[in-house]
Amino acid sequence: MARTVIDYRLQDRAARSRLKVRHETYWRSLSEGVHLGYRKGRLKGSWIARCKMPDARYVTGVLGEADDHCDRDGKTILSYREAFEAALRWVEASLRGPDVTDDNSQITVAEAVRAYLVLRDARRAKQVGRLVRSDAHYKLTPHVLDDETIAPLLLANIAEKDLREWQMRISRTNPGGVQRLVNDFKAALNAAYAEHRRQLPADLPNTIKWGLTVSAPEISRPIARENQILSDDQMRKIVAAARALDEDFGRLVVMLAATGARFAQLARMTVGDVQAEHNRVLVPQSFKGKKRVLQYIRVQVGADTLAELAPVTKGRSPTATLLERWRHKQIAPMTWERVDRGPWYTASEMSQLWKQTVVAAGLPTSTIPYALRHSSIVRGLRFGLPIRLVAALHDTSVGMIERHYARWITEGLDELAARAVIPIAA
Repeated sequence: MARTVIDYRLQDRAARSRLKVRHETYWRSLSEGVHLGYRKGRLKGSWIARCKMPDARYVTGVLGEADDHCDRDGKTILSYREAFEAALRWVEASLRGPDVTDDNSQITVAEAVRAYLVLRDARRAKQVGRLVRSDAHYKLTPHVLDDETIAPLLLANIAEKDLREWQMRISRTNPGGVQRLVNDFKAALNAAYAEHRRQLPADLPNTIKWGLTVSAPEISRPIARENQILSDDQMRKIVAAARALDEDFGRLVVMLAATGARFAQLARMTVGDVQAEHNRVLVPQSFKGKKRVLQYIRVQVGADTLAELAPVTKGRSPTATLLERWRHKQIAPMTWERVDRGPWYTASEMSQLWKQTVVAAGLPTSTIPYALRHSSIVRGLRFGLPIRLVAALHDTSVGMIERHYARWITEGLDELAARAVIPIAA
């Protein structure tokens, strides 16, 4: 017998605020086989649409964020009425399927980017197991969707000049992250062309390729900043200061320094990834690129790092999240209490503690957590490890190592090169 869907009251904020935080979705029936869902998280809620296809299977799609704590903006933060209307449009498009008779030649840059963000957000949510926004969402929304010059342009009429001028604008406002932003924008436009290629110009891929080529001096690729390469003593000071501030945060900083991994990789580690008998840990690969199978990187660590991990591995399930932190609830003005423990979600959760750590360690306030990764890579190069091994241990490519750490490659090989010097003027 089919399960009956319980209709929850989702129309107003007060009703939604009384719902409990849970992984399951609260559904409200819109018509036969069509539902509007609300998933409540710890920090925000999200709207979800669901419809029953002709083959009796259900398909779902994320519509946007609910206006629980922020006012609606009609784009990414939706009221109940806006989510209701968006769900009907989404269901209609899902049931109709791709229609080649539609005039897709009138698609704008903004529409192409929004369609791409839906796919990226869904992929990111599947990776982490909860509703979250992708990095592309936070990059393309302010720099493309909110750009009144590029967003309304028709994709069929866009020229290389338009794309180059957009690059120059963002290079002045966001000089540190131009390359990744350009890559995301290029992927969004190419995805739109792949879907609507019958109605779009045949030379559009070339326009996108050459219009978004990062070649101008103002937007050249940055290299690793020298002031972010820490000495061994500076790294130990940071670790000591972090451990003194907070036990969980200190454990995270120890792993960042010992492995040189990215925050997102360490956040996905489980208790079973610690192999103390082999003096190593298994670090999951990042989601970068087009990986089809998740693999692990074997990283050797010291006895001190394993001792730091011992309290969170003893007696716990191998599938439990390795690094966790206390979550707090405000019970009065300036008064917070611990509620429960949970995994680290985003790197921003360590921002305040990191600022305090840097000050306590006596380092420049400009020092960033990524300095631990930079320093780990440079340490491997200075010890004469093969570049390919350094790249593999840090889940990156030889090309990236050579591009960003060329100076330290030559410094690390100076001693080896000196051994090949022979007297020739005896």
